[in-house]
Amino acid sequence: MTPTPIADLEPLNRAREQRAWYWYDWANSAFATTVAGVLFGPYLIAVAEEDAVGDRVSLLGLSLAPGSLPAYVITASTLIAAVLLPLLGAVADRTARKKDLLAGFAWAGAAAGALLFFVTEDTWELGVAAFLVANVCFGAAAVVNDAILVQISTEAERDRVSSRGWAFGYAGGGLLLAVNFGVVTAHDTLGLTEGMAVRLSMLSAVVWWAGFTLIPWARLRNHPVDVEPLEGGVLERSFGQLWVTLRELRSYPVAVTFLLAYLFFNDGIQTVIGQAAVYGEEELGFETGTVLGTYLLVQVVAIFGALLFGRAAGRVGAKKVILGGLVVWGLIVTAALFIPDGALVPFLLLGAAIGVVLGGTQALARSYFSLFVPRGKEAEYFSFYHAMERGTSWLGALVFGLVYQFSDSYRPAIFALIAFFVVGGLLLMRVDTARGIRDAGNEMPRVV
Repeated sequence: MTPTPIADLEPLNRAREQRAWYWYDWANSAFATTVAGVLFGPYLIAVAEEDAVGDRVSLLGLSLAPGSLPAYVITASTLIAAVLLPLLGAVADRTARKKDLLAGFAWAGAAAGALLFFVTEDTWELGVAAFLVANVCFGAAAVVNDAILVQISTEAERDRVSSRGWAFGYAGGGLLLAVNFGVVTAHDTLGLTEGMAVRLSMLSAVVWWAGFTLIPWARLRNHPVDVEPLEGGVLERSFGQLWVTLRELRSYPVAVTFLLAYLFFNDGIQTVIGQAAVYGEEELGFETGTVLGTYLLVQVVAIFGALLFGRAAGRVGAKKVILGGLVVWGLIVTAALFIPDGALVPFLLLGAAIGVVLGGTQALARSYFSLFVPRGKEAEYFSFYHAMERGTSWLGALVFGLVYQFSDSYRPAIFALIAFFVVGGLLLMRVDTARGIRDAGNEMPRVV
């Protein structure tokens, strides 16, 4: 009697975990949009200006323009992350409990972000410290989250899964942003000051982040690790693993070239995202509610943009689609240079254009890089990736802040970012996709 074949349930298990994994993008996008993207920068500037003496505030002995504070805070958080994330990635690769690490970093970041509710003109320094911690934890959780992507999807599935995750994230972030848009714009009707409405909105974002993280934490599996054994305690083993990886990077030149390209073009993207609210309010003269509404438009369009880019990558390959997106980013910062003050329709059109390329370029960059990552070192490689990643842009934010500091205008500051898209695109053109996949020992997708 011929035995009945046992069905392969692994695709069903992967699909179940992928659906659970999408919820973390839904969760953390609330912080990325409501706090980091829209409200924190203008609010920090406003409360710091109340405490300013001679148009300057003092922070750690430095005399700074309040308008440059958000850019400098992002720069500082990224430098801290650049030191910590590679070590955290080495720790994550040596534990099977990645979903627990993901939740732990998310909840720690949300707890720090909750302190933003208590920030006023007398305590604006608390806002600097709270955002620093929250943003570093945001990056640490993202490292683990992206490492989990490799565990729950095959090479051929990765562009689709990553793009759907980004689309799901923009849907979640956009939904909460719509609620906060109503709270901020109708603050008088609700009996709130604008400052209190902003503080409540930022608090709602971190509660959202913490609450929805429960879903992936409960539904994801902890997968066994597959790394070479090293002696010593967890920290000693992690430092040893990190040292081994740094030495081995020379064997993966394609991955290194992509990381350099990503350093530049993602710095440009993150600086546009992080400073767009400041640009809209401080340079173009729009109210906070108008900027919130524009970000809501970006979120809605980005859902479809991420799905569109994922579908296009399945036909022509992720690299070509990312390069096309960088061309559009260059056109966006050029158009921003010429938008007249108070011109709402051009500002909305610019927001729609950002939405089209925002989710798509980021989702495909994540899945494209995963093809170059050796098995068992996903978190370490994504820790290098996230040292240069969204919301923690350091070089772009620094350039933006310095150009504003010396020109006293946000227009040349935003246009200066075109250099990041040009350099990033030129480096990306040098990436040999097929060689990078072979070097990492991964399977070759049908379309590269």
